[in-house]
Amino acid sequence: MILAGLILAEAAAIHDGKNASQSQSYGAEARGGASNAEVIISDSEIIYPKVTNADLLLCMSQEACDRYSHELKEDGTLIVDSVNVERVPADRAYGVPITKIAEEATGERITANMVGLGLVVGLTGVVSRGAIEAAVSARAPKGTEEMNLKALAAGLKKAEELKRI
Repeated sequence: MILAGLILAEAAAIHDGKNASQSQSYGAEARGGASNAEVIISDSEIIYPKVTNADLLLCMSQEACDRYSHELKEDGTLIVDSVNVERVPADRAYGVPITKIAEEATGERITANMVGLGLVVGLTGVVSRGAIEAAVSARAPKGTEEMNLKALAAGLKKAEELKRI
């Protein structure tokens, strides 16, 4: 999710000309451990670069949901990977099988972060599609650009389906 946060901030700041702040934290665990990527995007100046009350929270694991859900605004949007998160602490949440969508789109679970990023962008419109695609192309590890763009597209498509419900 750290890479997804970097990509989102880059899409906003470099490609859409918005103000963006990105921070990250993660424990000593390797992939799969709890991590946190915070991104603030604004048309105006960002005074404090840390999220105090999140408008949106994307949780890819139960541990992340348990640890960070208190940071979500009361009327905020919670998106959880229903493959990995069973207990959801909010009434208004999108339970989406993000990992399953990634596997179907690319054959790789590791691209779930890009599916989640596509969901965030597709549901909020916080950055343009062109900006997020350009940022993924620029930031994805060499040789994985197409796979990551495919996962992003799957997330954007799922967001459109959710908007119609």
